[in-house]
This record gives sequence, structure tokens and C-alpha cells, in this order.
Amino acid sequence: MTDFRCGTIAIVGRPNVGKSTMLNHILGAKLSITSRKAQTTRHRLLGIHTTEDAQYLFVDTPGFQLKHINALNRGMNKTVKQVMSEVDVVLFVIEATRFGDADRKVLDILPKNTPVLLVINKADLLEDKGQLLPFIQEHGGVFPFAAIVPISAKRSLNLEDLLSAIRQHLPEQPAIYGEDELTDRNERFLAAELIREKIFRLLGEELPYSVAVEIEKFEQEGALRRIHAAIIVDKEGQKPILIGKGGEKLKQISTEARQDMEKLFGGKVWLETWVKVRGGWADDERALKSLGY
Repeated sequence: MTDFRCGTIAIVGRPNVGKSTMLNHILGAKLSITSRKAQTTRHRLLGIHTTEDAQYLFVDTPGFQLKHINALNRGMNKTVKQVMSEVDVVLFVIEATRFGDADRKVLDILPKNTPVLLVINKADLLEDKGQLLPFIQEHGGVFPFAAIVPISAKRSLNLEDLLSAIRQHLPEQPAIYGEDELTDRNERFLAAELIREKIFRLLGEELPYSVAVEIEKFEQEGALRRIHAAIIVDKEGQKPILIGKGGEKLKQISTEARQDMEKLFGGKVWLETWVKVRGGWADDERALKSLGY
């Protein structure tokens, strides 16, 4: 096909602006984990979206961290900066009518020689739609944006307009991945992420930041996947919070994660989870490496 375009797009922004939700709705699949808590995304994750005339290689990055600074978060911030230096297009995602210091920190590290699109998410939540134009006029001039696109990731509004704006800046070249491929990550990685999402969604504010997930065994027998997962916590006192009374909390985490895995993998999943204590893992370079960070 003539004029087929293919390129990489970084999705950046402060935590909790809807980057992962936007990616999932573009892909039409739950690939990147989400929750209302900041810092849900910790890894660089490639999401592949292929159409008749383009292949979009989205890189969902961690939210740029200003709190909870430790070796884990320093590594996450380094990932954000590195990804932006390697892509064809950058999407800077902000929330409609809200532009604060955390957004400005990300603005300060945007690349000067790569097209940057300003994506204004949650535009549907504005009570007065007349607020949007002044907001665009005020903040659209803070950087030489290649385009400004208001969207609602949750409701999939204007995502086609966003794809059209991105495509203009992608290089003309053949597709790199097959048209049915969704990501470059394996199922083992995705299983760990889905468990971690349930921990974020079902537990309190602080505990999820001290939690990691390690897949100790992943076996496939036909369409059945047998997965053994250790949930790593920082302190002994955090174990009972994760396990819950009579094991109910851990059971709920496991059940909801298993259901999402079965949808994503297209087959039955047998999932066993348990909790391990590994003190100071988030500030231990060797522990982070063993956990894939």
C-alpha cells in the first residue's frame, strides 16, 4: 500500500491523567492497567494499533513522579525521558481545565525536535463546554504543539481525530508488527500487571506503592494456563492487609485478576497467589532488577 505509515508514539503526562485508559480504548483491549491511584503504570509498555493505512506503536510510560521518590521512581522518571528521545511523536496528556505544577514539570522535559501533540483528556466532564476554548487558548501557547486535540478516553470520544493528527507525523514505512499483534510484552508480564492492578483497586492509599508482583511459574497446557504468583510487600505488617480476614482480600484480588487474564488470553486460567516479605525492595537496585524494573 502506498503512503502506509508506521512509527512510535510516547504517551506522557503527570500521574492519573488517563494515559493508560486512552491506550486501552484505542487498542480496544485492556492491555495497560489502570486505577484511580497515581503511579499505577510502572513499566514502559508497547501497544500496537494497526489500521488500513498506518501502524501506531504506542509507548505508555509511567506518570512522571514528584512524590514517593526512591530507586523505583527515579528509574521510572528516567524511562519517561528516555522514551521521549526515541519516538516519532509525543502525546502530552493533561486534564481539561486543570494544569498545575506537576503538568509543568512534564512540560519542562518535552523534546524540542519531536512533534508534540497536546491531548486534553476528560473534556466530557466539563459542565460548561464554553470553558474548553479559553483553556486551549491559555495553555496551547506554552509550547509549540504540533496539534491540540480534546478527547474523552473513557468514552472514546475524538480518538479517531487524535489518530488522524498523529498519523501526519509518522514516517512512511511498512508495518513492523503483524496486524493482529497487540503488544511486545509476553503473557507472564501481563499476568503480573493484572494482579498488581487489582491490588491498586482493592487496597488503601499507601500499601500499593510498597507492593510488587513476581510470577514464579507460568505453564500452559493446551488452552489452560497455570500461574503461580508471589505478591511482594515491604514489611511483615503489610501481609495481613493483603490477605484480609480469612483470606478474603487475597481471594478477591486473585479472582478478579484471573477473570481479566481469561479475557485477555482467551482461555482458562488457574491462578495461585501468596504474599512474601522483601524489605526495602523499592530502594534496592538488585531487587528491582530481579522484579523486571
